[in-house]
Amino acid sequence: MSAVIARTRFSVLDRSRTRAGRPPAEALRDTVALAREAEALGYHRFWVSEHHGVPGVAGSAPTVLAAAVAAATRTVRVGTGGVMLPNHRPLVVAEQFGVLESLFPGRIDMGLGRSVGFTDGVRRALGREKDAAGDFAAQLDELLGWFAGTSPTGVRARPAEGLKVPPFVLAMGEGARIAARAGLPMVIGDLRRREPMMRGIDEYRSLFRPSPWASEPYVVISGTVAVAGTAEQARRLLVPEAWSAAYSRTHGTFPPLAPAEETEGRAMTAKERDRYESALAGHLAGTADQVAAELETVLKETGAAEVLVTTSTYDRAALLDSYRRLAALFAPGR
Repeated sequence: MSAVIARTRFSVLDRSRTRAGRPPAEALRDTVALAREAEALGYHRFWVSEHHGVPGVAGSAPTVLAAAVAAATRTVRVGTGGVMLPNHRPLVVAEQFGVLESLFPGRIDMGLGRSVGFTDGVRRALGREKDAAGDFAAQLDELLGWFAGTSPTGVRARPAEGLKVPPFVLAMGEGARIAARAGLPMVIGDLRRREPMMRGIDEYRSLFRPSPWASEPYVVISGTVAVAGTAEQARRLLVPEAWSAAYSRTHGTFPPLAPAEETEGRAMTAKERDRYESALAGHLAGTADQVAAELETVLKETGAAEVLVTTSTYDRAALLDSYRRLAALFAPGR
C-alpha cells in the first residue's frame, strides 16, 4: 500500500442526487444508507450538501439531514459540505450546529460555503442578492462569535455557546483567503482543475494565521473518484452525472440522474456532446491500481491531509462498489 495514501484521511460528500423515475425521498434514504456503509468501510467523515430549487438534488436542508445521518451511525464524523452561510442568519446556524453537537458530541463538523442560489428565482425566494457572498467573511466571524460568546448583542446562542464544532471553509474563489485569515481548515476542489486548485492551496498556506480552531493549515481536496474492475466500468460510473452537468449547461436546469445506457444511446447536439465529453474528462477514474497512482500524484502535489470524495451515479450498487474498492486502498482488510 502507498505510504502517502495510507496516511491520508478519506471522507464522503453525498449530495442526495435524485434518480430519474424515483422519488426524492428515496435519494435521502439512500444518503443515510450510504453513510452506514461509509462508516463500516473506514471513511473519516460523511458530509451532506445544501441546494435549493434544483430538480436533481433532494438535499436542501443539510443540518436536518446531518441529524438523520448521525442518528443512523456511531463513529463516523458527520457534517455539511456545506451550509451556505449567505442564505442564513449566523445565529440560526450556530443554534442548529449547537443542537447537533449536543445530541452527537464530538462527531459534528461545520462545513461552510459562500454560494447563494443558482438562479434569480431561487435567490428571490431566499431573500438574497447575488452579492450576498461578498459578506461571507463577516458572516463567518459572527458565526464563530456565537460559539465563543463574544456577540456584542448581549444575546446568547443556546446551546451553541461554549461548544467546539470544527468549522471548515469551502474555498470557492475568495474562500481560500478567507479560510487562511480566519485560521480555519479549507476544502478545495476540483481535482480536474489542478492549476487553480494548487494556486488556491499555495495562497491559503502563505496567508494562514493560527487560530483557536487550527494551529496550522489543513487542506482537504475534493472531487469525483470512481474505482471499478475495469477503466471502462469506472468511466460508466461518471456518465449519469456528466450528462446532468452537460444538460444543465445547455438547457439551464440540472436534471435527475439517468441510467448510463440511456445516456450512451442518446442523440446529442454538437454543443451537448462537447459539454458531455468535457464533463467526463479529468476525474480520478479507473481500476484500483490506476486510481492509486493518480491519487499518489495529486497528494504529493498538494500535500493535502484529506480527500473528500463527491462521486454520484445512477447505479447505487456500482457506487457502493466504487467506495469499497477505494477503501481497500487506504484501509485494506477493513
